[in-house]
Amino acid sequence: MRGRVAVTTNHLATVLASAGPAAPADLLAARMQMALSLGWHIILACMGVGMPVLLFVAEWRAVRRGDGVCLTLVRRWARAVGVLFAVGAVSGTILSFEMGLLWPGLMGTYGQVIGLPFALEGIAFFIEAIFLGIYLYAWDRLPPAAHLLTLVPVLLAGVASAFFVVTANAWMNDPQGFTVEGGRVTVVEPWAAMFNPATPPQTLHMILAAFMVAGFAVAGVYAVALLRGRRDRYHRLGFLIPFTFAAVVTPFQVLAGDYAARYLAARQPTKLAAAEGLFHTGPNAPLHLGGLVIGDQVRYSVEIPDGLSLLVGGSPDTVVRGLDATPVADRPPVAVVHLAFDTMVALGVFLLLLSAWFALTWWRRRDLPRSPWFLRLAAVSGVAAAVAVEAGWVLTEVGRQPWVVYGRLRTADAVNPAPGLWVSFAVVCAVYVVLTVATVYALRLLTRDGPPVAPQEEEAGPAPEGAT
Repeated sequence: MRGRVAVTTNHLATVLASAGPAAPADLLAARMQMALSLGWHIILACMGVGMPVLLFVAEWRAVRRGDGVCLTLVRRWARAVGVLFAVGAVSGTILSFEMGLLWPGLMGTYGQVIGLPFALEGIAFFIEAIFLGIYLYAWDRLPPAAHLLTLVPVLLAGVASAFFVVTANAWMNDPQGFTVEGGRVTVVEPWAAMFNPATPPQTLHMILAAFMVAGFAVAGVYAVALLRGRRDRYHRLGFLIPFTFAAVVTPFQVLAGDYAARYLAARQPTKLAAAEGLFHTGPNAPLHLGGLVIGDQVRYSVEIPDGLSLLVGGSPDTVVRGLDATPVADRPPVAVVHLAFDTMVALGVFLLLLSAWFALTWWRRRDLPRSPWFLRLAAVSGVAAAVAVEAGWVLTEVGRQPWVVYGRLRTADAVNPAPGLWVSFAVVCAVYVVLTVATVYALRLLTRDGPPVAPQEEEAGPAPEGAT
């Protein structure tokens, strides 16, 4: 439904696009509303992509070993997935309407080019919804193995849904698959548009990020419980399964991030220059770790000489394009992009080191690290992963500015020219406040059933030092 809504708003978008330009205040309101909607929805989307994988792994273990404790864990997770899916469907529908209502210049001109991934996402959404319904209501109506298999379409459809949506965003970063004649799109190649050069790095990076958010977020809940002394097998499994999953994914995400950065160097050098705070084109480009962009320089950073040239081309002599190669009017807000990039990278390194700590300790002792600091850091790992995803989307979207379609259509020319978009923004803020409160309330209700496992079922293994 979400994809269909976005495509069928094209006629309205065409009408609105014929009006005059929007006021700067309304442009800001539209951008803030889109940022709020996308930033809120993306976390739900990550859980929708990653949680079915966790459910499958845990239920497969429960069926294979006849593990009642693990099955109890799966049932608890499944109820949470049902809540998150319902709320995510609402926020996704809001985003679909916003694409047409806030950005008629985009959808009116290019809707036919990017309509295919939205339509396919709608199909994937329906498949996911149908089989999730079967999964949730067939616990005692299907044999265990058959019930487990109903998760496969949910898992695949969730990943496919994320893939299709991200391909549309990738097209905005690297527009392909159309011909413009007389200012109008005349020839459309939808498959070429969907499988543009930005699609592989962006989709891979996003799907792995979704797995990390889901894994670390779920593990974080049980890390808090372990810190509070709940050492029974239920809580240990509740931590180990999602944390292990996220820890395995994290090194691959680092490689995917490097792949995405190399794409930027080749296809979006202005965005890479803004991310790194590189103002001058040339060889021996330094790599800045941290720091703030003030004026035309990066201050308070750790500078690695030749670092960026080495990362981009493997040689200090590699010429890296700086911001001076882009007209001032076509540059993104460098300070914001650089801060977002550094935040994403710093949190990624934190999660990689935490995963390595866990892997090394498990390899040596087949147990969790005994230091309470491990669980304290694990407890915030879900928040760290979520913030990293948000920072990554700030880098992707703000780093493309002032273009909504890179090199083709400016954001100011795509926005709805109707006055009063601040009213719409205020209404949407109120809606998301209600959604947030309702979601938190519903999830907290799921935790009021009491401990699902008796205290006698504690598994051997020392509690972390200092845990209470």
